[in-house]
Amino acid sequence: MRAVVCREFGPHDLLRIEDWPEPEPGPGEVQVAVAAVGVNYVDMLMCAGGYQLKPELPFVPGLEAAGTVRKLGPDVTGVAVGDRVISAHRPGAFAEYAVCGADKLWPVPEGFDFAEAATFRSAFHTAYHALAQRAHLKAGETLLVHGASGGTGLAAVQIGKVMGARVIATGGSDDKLAEVARLGADDVVNYTKGPLRDAVKALTGGKGVDVVFDPVGGDVFDESMRCLRWGARVCVIGFTSGRRPEAKVNHVLIKGASILGIRAGEATRHDPSLLEDSRRTLLGWVAEGKLRPHISHRFTLDQVHEALQTVADRKVLGKAVMTVG
Repeated sequence: MRAVVCREFGPHDLLRIEDWPEPEPGPGEVQVAVAAVGVNYVDMLMCAGGYQLKPELPFVPGLEAAGTVRKLGPDVTGVAVGDRVISAHRPGAFAEYAVCGADKLWPVPEGFDFAEAATFRSAFHTAYHALAQRAHLKAGETLLVHGASGGTGLAAVQIGKVMGARVIATGGSDDKLAEVARLGADDVVNYTKGPLRDAVKALTGGKGVDVVFDPVGGDVFDESMRCLRWGARVCVIGFTSGRRPEAKVNHVLIKGASILGIRAGEATRHDPSLLEDSRRTLLGWVAEGKLRPHISHRFTLDQVHEALQTVADRKVLGKAVMTVG
């Protein structure tokens, strides 16, 4: 089969498309004929050796896919060959065929094509885990979403609105923020045009925000700590800015705040009931027409370098996807 292969950690232009052994499903696993794969910032980090999960070389990147069940391993129940599924991988998705546990499959929602399905689970599960399962966002609260034009950020905007929050979305591009507003944010702030804390305080009448969703880190995190209401919860998703900030504990103390580390995958491995809650709730909201991923860029597997560079250059609004086959 054809697959994208990482043979050494480094920049993504080292990746090559090669003939790779077809993976066979073991007990409790299925093989998926991959139709589309999501392309994420994490994929670049993993190929560079900079992610907390560091696969043994060589490996096939890719954490999320959608396609059709092709083979069943021993002891698999509740899944049939030919089922249209969303699949999660650690990693292995950038290939014509990929294997994952049958318990990691979600059905492709009615009305979704494979590209939408491949870009749905990772971002929306992360956002739901952060906002609902960790921060316990309540209707009427104010949610501040950083990196709102990215995949997880835009998912957080949508989920925040479904949960009844007022959503303030931030980013560095007026054009992208205008689209984020069209897709549901109540207010938008370009944090390159002045102090973020001043803009947020002006929008909240000086009260600050109840929940922060932050995949950016760096200076944005530092400014967020000046925007907190009493009892605020700060969800740390990642550090796309490149700098890991340090929280000043006096700010945490004075505001009675909580800093929450968000690792949705690891959390659900410790407590599988969290994944079932996420799956049931998110697919329910999709069926009600309340959620849908936004894809700004589509590529083929042969365009893997271009796809990852587009993500690196922050050109993507929502998600980028590669079709396979």
